[in-house]
Amino acid sequence: MIRKLYTFFQKETVLSISVILAVFSMFWIKPDHTYISYIDFRTLGLLFCLMTIVAGLKEIGVFDFLAEKMLSKAHGTKAIVTLLVLLCFFFSMVITNDVALITFVPLALIMLHKLPEELIEYWLIKVVVMQTIAANLGSMLTPIGNPQNLYLYAQADMSAFALIRLMLPYSVVSLILLLIWIRFAASKAPKMSKKNNISLSFSNTSEHHRENVLKSIANRKTEYLIAYLLLFAACLLTVAHILDFRVPLLLVVLYVIIRNHTLLGKVDYSLLATFTALFIFIGNLGRISQFSHFLSSIMTGRETITAILASQVMSNVPAAILLSGFANNYTSLIIGTNIGGLGTLIASMASLISFKYIAKENPHLRGKYFTLFTVANILFLAILLLLIKCLAAF
Repeated sequence: MIRKLYTFFQKETVLSISVILAVFSMFWIKPDHTYISYIDFRTLGLLFCLMTIVAGLKEIGVFDFLAEKMLSKAHGTKAIVTLLVLLCFFFSMVITNDVALITFVPLALIMLHKLPEELIEYWLIKVVVMQTIAANLGSMLTPIGNPQNLYLYAQADMSAFALIRLMLPYSVVSLILLLIWIRFAASKAPKMSKKNNISLSFSNTSEHHRENVLKSIANRKTEYLIAYLLLFAACLLTVAHILDFRVPLLLVVLYVIIRNHTLLGKVDYSLLATFTALFIFIGNLGRISQFSHFLSSIMTGRETITAILASQVMSNVPAAILLSGFANNYTSLIIGTNIGGLGTLIASMASLISFKYIAKENPHLRGKYFTLFTVANILFLAILLLLIKCLAAF
């Protein structure tokens, strides 16, 4: 029993800590009818819908097809690397940072193994670190890019356009930094002789695979594709405060139960449970006057830096939920939790996805990956902190 609990804790560390905190808080604030008001059902409902729809689109091969279609038109190592990174950056804006990494890091590993050995050794760790940073920074531009944005922008009663406008300077600078890094890394890459230099375009097998995916989507799975896109549009209307969240929630649940119930098993329920536990914990903290006054006092005027620091030790999603109950300036909190995804390996839980792929690829690479990841994250974080100061001066 103890071994099973330990294994679960290792696998679901954030969820386990969140539940422990929620349970401990109940000793101070006994469960009552107020508990139900803690939970943001709109955020939970939208997260469930988006995760289900994205799982459906992934299942029918939409992302694989789009990625391979784009990559097949790129020639040369630098072009391939650029596309692999940009896929994570831009797709994370609509399918979230963790799904982008789950989708495109394995694709990157497959593509990179088409290179000569010297180039594999040079690029593999760099590309996965770049993809991870790209996914974490690209996702900050939209309300649906990551869970904390979906929650905080609703708490702040912002429009989707207002959030995009707020985060646009940081996204643009992040994209420029990534492109500079790719260009610099490409200039230092080992030079291969023509006889050793292979074409990075897709092989006939990959071409055949793409054709099969396209036919599959066009024939048997056309209905799924149309339905998922319509459901996604309903979610976007909810994000824009045009539809009540219960409308897409009801539509998604009814559709997947009737047409594809297996998707219900692909939803990240641990994330939903983590949110629920944190809602209870934070709701109870808000009713403990001494703690509430203390946290409010240290956060006033320091929302951004507090959010960044908190994200380093608890990741940015729990930090966003924890600090939201005591923040006076939601725009600063949104910036802080988004930028706070940089830094430590757990600052954004999505970063652990890439680390696991590297560990599975070659356990001996974990040390090198962790070192480069940390150095690159600190550098990006320092530059974006400087940007925050510059924008605040105007």
